Amino acid sequence: MTPREDSTINRKEQILDAAAALFAEFGYYKTTTAEVARAIGVTQPYVFHFFKSKEALYLAVLERASSLIMQAFATVDAPAELLSERMGQAFVELLDDHRNEIMLVMMAYATPEPAIREYTRREFDLVFERVKERFEIAGITEPERSAQLFFGYGLIISMSEALNLPKLCPWNERRGKK
Repeated sequence: MTPREDSTINRKEQILDAAAALFAEFGYYKTTTAEVARAIGVTQPYVFHFFKSKEALYLAVLERASSLIMQAFATVDAPAELLSERMGQAFVELLDDHRNEIMLVMMAYATPEPAIREYTRREFDLVFERVKERFEIAGITEPERSAQLFFGYGLIISMSEALNLPKLCPWNERRGKK
């Protein structure tokens, strides 16, 4: 990879990082590509060089976050009786390390833009199927029901994080958060 290509990739990642932070703080509708550009010291046309629209940028942020979730769940190595708990820990660690992106992907269903809603539905379905498959391979009884419960806990974790409701997330005490 040439230094120019490396620099371009780094700029694209900086744009995604800035966009994730701004979308997480202000939401889809109140965040502009001009603000994303300003956050990293480039022009708005430079952002459009990588992403043809704000929606494309938002979807790229969601895609990156979805990849992180899939990778985290796929790499958990645990016996069947601990698999759900360890995968839950992996999700909580993602929240610690990539809070903006993970919160966006968990809350993207609330954005009414058709392309975003459809992407979110597909990604949730894909993650659900992957979790169910992991439970099936591990020999967990009722893998579909277990995956549903796992997802339910994930949504509660996300809601408690978004609303800062420590009563809903006793695991925060174990993480040193209150």
